[in-house]
This record gives sequence, structure tokens and C-alpha cells, in this order.
Amino acid sequence: MSIQYILEIIGTFSFAISGALAIKGQKYQDWFGASFTAFISSIGGGTLRDILLNSYPLVWISDITIIYAIITGIVVTFIFYKYLIRLRRTLFFFDTCGIALFTIVGTEKALNLGVRPEIAAIMGIFTAIMGGVIRDVMTNEIPIIYRKEVYATACLAGACCYLILNRIGVERNTAFIASSLLIIVIRILAVRYEWTIPRFFR
Repeated sequence: MSIQYILEIIGTFSFAISGALAIKGQKYQDWFGASFTAFISSIGGGTLRDILLNSYPLVWISDITIIYAIITGIVVTFIFYKYLIRLRRTLFFFDTCGIALFTIVGTEKALNLGVRPEIAAIMGIFTAIMGGVIRDVMTNEIPIIYRKEVYATACLAGACCYLILNRIGVERNTAFIASSLLIIVIRILAVRYEWTIPRFFR
């Protein structure tokens, strides 16, 4: 079992939890709503990536383990909801892990399909953020990429890091882990020190 596959499963699980938790405070907080939001959060970015890259069948259709990872995340959220929701940064933590892992998974998959490194980085970012964008729209939140937070920028840094390490011949698993950790560290530091992206219009 490759490190890429393990990271994809962990990322899927993390996004499922963040998606299920995202319905807190919504008018409808039933099982179906939580499950649907979790599914969209987990597969939205990867589905868009595969469609753009003409990669079929879609990954979650060809691999039932992806579905099991999402279901597990939903069940874990249901069982431990009261404990998870009390943790101040639970949603942030799982969302950060999700975007970090999905960025690198998406970048490598795009490379393996023969696209240029620049396009691979974009596909990595799409894989990471589009599920969360759809989730935010569904829950009537302003998508995080439209806020001043360092979010997609962290994904871009991680994707570029992976491309550089891959180009200079760093061992694949090491490149995966190092690039994922870079995204997580940037996100944590950005929130801790309130780093923001400069405004386009002043």
C-alpha cells in the first residue's frame, strides 16, 4: 500500500469529519444533511480534478475504500460529536489535514497523467479546496478562499515544495510527508499570527 493511497484515505476521512461538523448551527442537522455534506466535502475536489484531467472512472467510483472512509468519518463524528465540537479548533484541524493531504495527492496524480508541473500544482489546489468551497456554499458560509485567511496559498506552497523535491530526486514518501507538513505548518502559523493575504483593491 503506497503512501499516496494512505494519505488519500486519511484526507478523505478528515474532510468527512469537517464536512459533518460544518452543519452545526444549521436549521436542518439530521443524519442525511450531515452525511451529504461530508460526502461533498470529501469527493468534491477530487471529482473536479478527475473531470478536468479526463481521468475515468472517478476515484471514488472505482475504489470503494473511499466510500468506507467517508462513512467512517460520519460515524466517528456522530459518536464523538459532543467531544469534537467542544474542541475549539476541531474543524480547523481536520480541514487543515484534509487540504494538506489532498493537495499533494492531487498534484502527484496530475503529474502521473502527464500534465505540466504548473498544471499539476493547480490540480492539487483544486483537489484540496473545491470540496470545502462547495461545503461552505451549502452551509451558507462565505467560502474560505474569499476571506483573507492564508488557505489556497498554503496549498500552493505545498504543491510547489512537492514539485521541487520530486524534480531533485527526493524519495517519494519523504517528499509527500514533507510537503504535507509544510501546508499544515503554514496554516497553523497563519492562524496563530493572523497572517493575511494583501487586498487586491484598496
